[in-house]
Amino acid sequence: MIEYRNYDKALIVTGDGDFYCLVEYLLKNDKLLNLMIPDRRSYSSLFRKIMSHIVFVSDLRNKLEFIKGRQ
Repeated sequence: MIEYRNYDKALIVTGDGDFYCLVEYLLKNDKLLNLMIPDRRSYSSLFRKIMSHIVFVSDLRNKLEFIKGRQ
């Protein structure tokens, strides 16, 4: 939050509900790009309210492995 005025959008990586108030604040102020949650099976239920802004890292594994295999 110290650098709040120095960036356009934030990408937050967490599944911990302790950060919900930060994520909610950034969302309300149009500063949240996305919330990346490491594991689809384990994250705070508070984040279910903002599912349209969530990217699950665990869902990206196959995509990233595919890209790596093409090189």
